[in-house]
Amino acid sequence: MDLKKYIRSIKDYPKKGILFRDITTLIKNPEAFNFTINKIVDISKKLDFDKISAIESRGFVFASAVSFICKKPLILLRKKNKLPADRHSIDFQLEYGEATIEVHKDSINRGEKILIIDDLIATGGTAEAAAKLIEISGGSVSGFIFVINLFDLPGTSLLKKKKYFTQSIIEFPGH
Repeated sequence: MDLKKYIRSIKDYPKKGILFRDITTLIKNPEAFNFTINKIVDISKKLDFDKISAIESRGFVFASAVSFICKKPLILLRKKNKLPADRHSIDFQLEYGEATIEVHKDSINRGEKILIIDDLIATGGTAEAAAKLIEISGGSVSGFIFVINLFDLPGTSLLKKKKYFTQSIIEFPGH
């Protein structure tokens, strides 16, 4: 299935100069969404992991379905002040600003291996912050799976330089 035809591209969103790759057109199509989830599950079979983590918010859509199929616990990596209990936090740079992500301190036990799933990798700032969050929580990163890789942006290279397994299903230019 050619999943590229299910991704809408929006110029100058969320700010001028950004070409936004919108996954809502993929997830509203049951066949395309099912195909995508099955591809992520197939990739995950290459990895040894105890839990799945998802990056807010679009990563939740994909990771929750994969978690259900793989029968693995799901950990939410949330934006600042969205989690009610004690949490670890990481500040980082986005392509278009600054952000913070957090995880509950009791989500990851020392030594657990965590698979990180998100909808898209661009500059790698969010993904790198997610890995740091897993690691300060006592876990290790089994790998990253993304639906979309913006291949002309440095995100995938950044993660691979840090020796993280990284795979995507769809490749697009970022500009």
